[in-house]
Amino acid sequence: MTTTQTQAGLGPLVRQQVGRAGQRARNGVRLATGAARPAVGQTPKDVVWRHGRVELWRYRADGNGDEDVSARPPLLLVFSLFSRSYVLDLRPGNSFVEHLLAAGFDVYLLDWGVPDERDAANRLEDYVDDYLPAAVQRVREVSGAEEVDMLGYCFGSVLALLYAAHHRNAPLRSLTVLTTPVDLEHLGPFSNLTTRGGLDVTSLLDPDGNVPPHVIHQAFKSLKPTTAVTQYVDLWQGLWNDDYVASYQALIGWATDHVPLPGGVARQLADMLDDNAIVNDRLVIGGDRVHLSDITVPFLTVLANQDHIVPEASASPLIDLVGSTDKHELRLDGGHVGLLVGRTAARTTIPTIIDFLLQKGGPR
Repeated sequence: MTTTQTQAGLGPLVRQQVGRAGQRARNGVRLATGAARPAVGQTPKDVVWRHGRVELWRYRADGNGDEDVSARPPLLLVFSLFSRSYVLDLRPGNSFVEHLLAAGFDVYLLDWGVPDERDAANRLEDYVDDYLPAAVQRVREVSGAEEVDMLGYCFGSVLALLYAAHHRNAPLRSLTVLTTPVDLEHLGPFSNLTTRGGLDVTSLLDPDGNVPPHVIHQAFKSLKPTTAVTQYVDLWQGLWNDDYVASYQALIGWATDHVPLPGGVARQLADMLDDNAIVNDRLVIGGDRVHLSDITVPFLTVLANQDHIVPEASASPLIDLVGSTDKHELRLDGGHVGLLVGRTAARTTIPTIIDFLLQKGGPR
């Protein structure tokens, strides 16, 4: 092969690399300046109930109403108290909510809002015995259904479990939980944060009486300190791709977008860590002992084998703690967020969850 032929063969590759270099430069400026941040949480929705900072949203498929609902019963999503719920509706085309609506579900989400000084005294009881029962009742009123499917994510899964266990006659058709911390001794740095000479929770509180977002962010960051390095390596590889950069911006933006944690809940979590209360069956809510063995509805728990926030060792005992006879466990090769966002979610997690819900509910 002649030198001229070799250069000609390299031409398209060289042009591609030069083009990508230009795109990397453009997108690098975009990231550095924070310009053109992608819109998140774009699925149309209505606020159907509100209490304080807490709102109950009902999503609309294609902006329409009940005529698009073909599955039953309605599905209530319960999110964590530590960050914002829009990760469940991250971007058009990469949205857990979109998948659920496309499958015909009547989808609701309980958004906790941004706590302030009025919420500093909140305890788990406020969420488990007040907000959740009221939200379930409102979903039933709006939908006309007798029962509700409930799905919890991360610490929202703990709230959903406590609700189902403390309200044994709750109108639940099924309960699905994802990345659920139950063995608190396996939460990495979190397991030692307030125990055995760890930090006093009071020292973490801001003047409002809540754990501020930057403290929560640093705590999560400490779980995998090399994440920032690997993220930038991955970013460089895909920096030429506009869609990749938009997804990166949206997801990294969410990962650093925490909300205050009410001080009352923080103190309870410290006690739960000390006792490893969930796996040791020492949960107390509203003065009552709460046992996960009292949960008897059809049950699905989903674990991520590469989850650095809720490691497999923390989530795996759950299947044996729940009393349901119809119970299932799904383990996937993915990370904490990858269960609901990205290719693994679209290919495996979300279809499995949808199949489970349809089997336990069924078409109208």
